[in-house]
Amino acid sequence: MHTGKLLLLILLLLFQPAIALPPLQLYVEITPEGGTLKPPPGEYSGPVVIKKRIVLDGEGKVKVNGGGSGSILTVEADGAVVRGLHLSNSGESHDAVDAGVLVKANDAVVEDNIIEDSLFGIHLSNAHGNRILGNHISSKKNRDISLRGDGIRLWYSHENLIQGNIIRNSRDMVFSNSRENRIISNKMNDSRISMELVFSPDNQIQGNTFADNYSGIVIIYSDELDVSANHIQHMRKLTGSCISVKESYNILIGNNEIAHCAVGLLATSPLEAENILTITGNLFTFNVIATYFYGEKGGHIIRHNRFINNFTDAMGSTTDTSRLNHWSRNYWDNYKGFDLDKDGIGDQPHQAYLYADSIWMEHPMARFYRGSPALSLIDFVERLIPSSEPDLMYADPAPLVAPPIKQNMP
Repeated sequence: MHTGKLLLLILLLLFQPAIALPPLQLYVEITPEGGTLKPPPGEYSGPVVIKKRIVLDGEGKVKVNGGGSGSILTVEADGAVVRGLHLSNSGESHDAVDAGVLVKANDAVVEDNIIEDSLFGIHLSNAHGNRILGNHISSKKNRDISLRGDGIRLWYSHENLIQGNIIRNSRDMVFSNSRENRIISNKMNDSRISMELVFSPDNQIQGNTFADNYSGIVIIYSDELDVSANHIQHMRKLTGSCISVKESYNILIGNNEIAHCAVGLLATSPLEAENILTITGNLFTFNVIATYFYGEKGGHIIRHNRFINNFTDAMGSTTDTSRLNHWSRNYWDNYKGFDLDKDGIGDQPHQAYLYADSIWMEHPMARFYRGSPALSLIDFVERLIPSSEPDLMYADPAPLVAPPIKQNMP
C-alpha cells in the first residue's frame, strides 16, 4: 500500500463527521491492481466504482449504502470480482438505470451479494463473458410493480452466465440485443415478467423456476433459443402466459413444467416452413388454455408432451392454425380410445372438435360462463346432436395411452 494513499485514508476517516459512514471507495483506491480487498465488517457509504482488476470480498459482513443517488457499485475493470456484499439504497432514475451493480466490463464475477431497496438489481451494459452467480435481488419497496426496475438487465451483452440468482418483488428480467448467454437455475417470483428477450438469439434458458409473476418467458424477435427444463407456474394475473413467442423461430421448448397459468404456451405460426418451434417433453397441467397459436399456417412440431387437467388443451386464432401443427405421440388425459394391441399408442387418433367453445371464441364476453352448467349443457347437446359439422381443432394420429415415464427430446 502506498504511504501517501494510506495517510489520506487515515486523515479522511479521522476527520469525517461522526454520523457519516466511511466511504468504501477509499479502500478500493488503495487496493493495488490484482489485490484482494476484505474491508472490516460494518456499513460503508457508496457509490463505489472499481476501475482496476481487484477482488472485493465482503464475506457477507459488509453493507454498502448507495445514499439514494445513482448506482451503488459500478464495475469498469475487466476481470474484477465482487462478492459477499449487502448493497442497498440506489438512486431512483429509470433513465439512468440506477442499479445495485452496474457492470461495464468483461470477464467479471458478481456473486453471492444481497441487493435490496435498489431500483434495478444488476445491469450489464455492453459487457461480455461475465458471471452473475447466486445473488439475491429485490427492488424498491412500496412501488407499483411497473415502476420498479428490472432484477437483472442485459443490454448489448453477450456470452454471460446468469446462474443461481433469486429475484423477488422486482419488475422484469430483460435481455435486449444480447446473444449467447446462459440463464441457468435462477428463481423469480412476485414480479411482472419473469424473462423478456428482445432481439436476443442463441440464448440457453434452462432449469429456472418462475412462479407467481404476471407472465413467464416472453420471446420477441429472438431465434435459435433453448428453453428447457424450466418450472413455470401460477401466472394467472390478467392473461398471463407461461411462455409467449412472437416472430421468433427455430426454438426448442422442451421438458418444461407449465402449470396453472391463464395460457401455457402462446405462439405465432411460422412464416416459413423451416422456421418452426419444437415443443417436446413438456407437462401442461391445470392451465385455462394449455397451448394457443395465432397466425394462419401452423407447422410447429408438438410431440411427447403431457396434457393433464387443462380446461382446454389447444386453441388457435383459426381452426387451421392449431390443426396444421404436427401433433404426434402426446399424452391426453381426455383421450377416449383404446390400445388393443398394447403398443402404448391409441388405436384411434385423438381428435378435438369445436362445439360450444365456438361461442366464447366468437364472443369473448361469454368466456365468463366457461365451465358453467348452462354452457356445459349446450356443449353436451351440440356433441349429441350437432346442428352443423363441427370444425376439427387438432388431431394427434398416434396418442399415447399413458404418460411417458421419461420425457423424450428430439
